[in-house]
Amino acid sequence: MANTASTANTAAPRAPGRAAPPGARGDREGAPRPQRRRPVRFRPGPYLLIAPTVAIIAALILYPMGQLVWMSFHKIGTREVRGLDPAQNVGFKNFSTVLEDDFFWKVFLNTVLSAAAMVVLTLIIGTLVGLLLNRLGKKMSLLVSSGALLAWATPAISSAIVYKWLFTPGGGLVPWFLDLLPNWLVGGGWEDYNWFSEPLSTYVVLVLCVVWQSFPFIAVSVLAGLKSVPSELYEAARVDGASAWTTFWQITFPLLKPVFMVLTVLSIIWDFKVFTQLWFLAGGTANRDSFNLAMYAYSEAVAFPAKYGLGGAIALVLTAILLVFTGFYVRVLVRQGEVA
Repeated sequence: MANTASTANTAAPRAPGRAAPPGARGDREGAPRPQRRRPVRFRPGPYLLIAPTVAIIAALILYPMGQLVWMSFHKIGTREVRGLDPAQNVGFKNFSTVLEDDFFWKVFLNTVLSAAAMVVLTLIIGTLVGLLLNRLGKKMSLLVSSGALLAWATPAISSAIVYKWLFTPGGGLVPWFLDLLPNWLVGGGWEDYNWFSEPLSTYVVLVLCVVWQSFPFIAVSVLAGLKSVPSELYEAARVDGASAWTTFWQITFPLLKPVFMVLTVLSIIWDFKVFTQLWFLAGGTANRDSFNLAMYAYSEAVAFPAKYGLGGAIALVLTAILLVFTGFYVRVLVRQGEVA
């Protein structure tokens, strides 16, 4: 009996060729061993490659930006620029003068409303043209997109000249066409109407000019995004009897939402700082009621007597607003994995 009990308490021999399960023994032979991290070595090669670009950016952007910040905190006129008198440090006086001026907020409202109209119309028209290009054949799509990109590649001053001519009283194409329409539809007297004498009509022409020049970029970007959408989704929607409106909001828009976000932020940044077209259409700085922030900063800086510090403060406020949208744009790119 003793032999039997001793035999029962003895562990059965392990079958040959079978390894012990990990962690079965107290010496933790089966536990994974921590890997040793290799020391990170400094490699100057990538930094040397981007050094020329960083130097150019510093010379063309960072240095002028530093000068702008410095000027906005000083009282600088013509004599200070010429070196006849030292620049006087006034602290935040330029900013308080700008922000406490009612005219600044009127200009700010002009900028916001005009930029909102430009962004909305540019996105709508650009999206519609992009959907049209996606439905056309290769040859027709190439023809239409090439024609649209000619408008996008047109210099800003050239497009402003074209629209100034189109709306010129007494000889412009638009007044002539409006006079051909019935008076009960559009009224009369368009032939002699000066579109550039009032802020509202000036901004109507400005919005049309900027939208005409901006929508091709949106259209081509939307077309590129549509090429990445699987055609099987549209075929399934067609079989289910979905309308074009339903197909866009249920398939196209959700899949292209990141593209639309980037295009929206870029359009806001571009349209918020429109200057060249407005300066030409409004006839320079004579009509102050038609100013936006860019025109306001330019006018304060170059008007007589010159107030470079005050103009720098206005430009810095505009820059701060644009930096907010730029930061949002970078954040969108990071979320999409475009930036490491």
